[in-house]
Amino acid sequence: MSLNVNIVLCLFICAEVPGILSFEQVPWLPCQLVDERVKFNDEGHAETQYQHRDAGLQFGHPGDSALNPNTITFLVTGSKVDMRKYIEGAVVEHQVQCEIRSFLRHTPATPTPGQADYRNWAAIADRETLTTSTVMVVLTRSPTVRVGLLKQQSLHCQFDVDHKAADLTVEWRFQRHSEHTTLFSHSSRSGQTQGGGVALKGIGRGDASLMLPLTKQSSEGTYVCFVSVAPLFGRHDIALHILEPPRVSLNVESTISLVDRGEQKVVCEAGGYYPLDVEIEWFREPSGGGGGLLPEKLDTVLYSSHRHHRDGTYSLSAFFLIHASLHDSGSKYFCRVSHSSLRMPIRKSFTLIVTEFGSWNFVLWWLIFGFILVMVATLCVMLPRLSSARKANKRKPY
Repeated sequence: MSLNVNIVLCLFICAEVPGILSFEQVPWLPCQLVDERVKFNDEGHAETQYQHRDAGLQFGHPGDSALNPNTITFLVTGSKVDMRKYIEGAVVEHQVQCEIRSFLRHTPATPTPGQADYRNWAAIADRETLTTSTVMVVLTRSPTVRVGLLKQQSLHCQFDVDHKAADLTVEWRFQRHSEHTTLFSHSSRSGQTQGGGVALKGIGRGDASLMLPLTKQSSEGTYVCFVSVAPLFGRHDIALHILEPPRVSLNVESTISLVDRGEQKVVCEAGGYYPLDVEIEWFREPSGGGGGLLPEKLDTVLYSSHRHHRDGTYSLSAFFLIHASLHDSGSKYFCRVSHSSLRMPIRKSFTLIVTEFGSWNFVLWWLIFGFILVMVATLCVMLPRLSSARKANKRKPY
């Protein structure tokens, strides 16, 4: 069924990662329709309820059949706003998300009886095809941002409308926990601007991107780009996460040597990370590593408490005591650190060399024995000389 009611679309798009396909190769884009239902409560006041419904955008000509007849299809047949140029190169599955809000444009100026009241518009059926035009696009390419500390970050927000925006409002709001702060606001009608971070020249070109100051721990939160061209409006919520990777170090060199039954404390330290969700594990790989043996996770590891630093980062230590034995000689020990900022865990390792306790005793005994022999020989040589010197001193000079 094709229903030509001259519906106009307000489209909100977010593209996480640029893709490799052009839009012409994907003429149908799955979307979510935000359907507005107006009901009256017991006190007679109108209440708006929002319902998310599966829908799709299809680009073509009036009368085209729906490519996906099992869902609501918005057939876009032409508009001054060409949304395709905003998502060119980003139409890859799971990389583009779009949301549709529809507005009804009355044609002719005097609507037909029964359609003048917005509350009486017929509901959109689940498999209906509607011929549409796009009047507004709000786009972000950064719906989720992950950035380190002391970095400069831009939050992308772009918009376009099919008419001159005489009454344009652009705002950026910041939400953290229960606090709400307005970072920037601009009204083209009043000419007033408050806050900073958005280039006014850019707004004239449809670019409302926000440049943040150097990031810190308190920069983490939700940033809301709000664009209003009365009566149209749109917003994008952009989640910013601070992620600082850990620096990992050991207190030993790449090879340590111990005698049989010797002991040594080994420490793995992860420092300068944020947020707190770090994991440190110690493993041992047997000598030779053959036979398909998996590394053994050590269960004798002790941990320090998380240390909180002035810059907002944390550090943590994991240590254990090696009790050296000959069968451990050649074994490789490694510390593995996992953190949300890392694609792969960081590993730091060392190799243990163990020598026989008896062999060291033998060498030590010969060293001591040799030292004693040298001292005895020295005394044997020096004592006669000392005795002669004494006798010479006793002789009278006359």
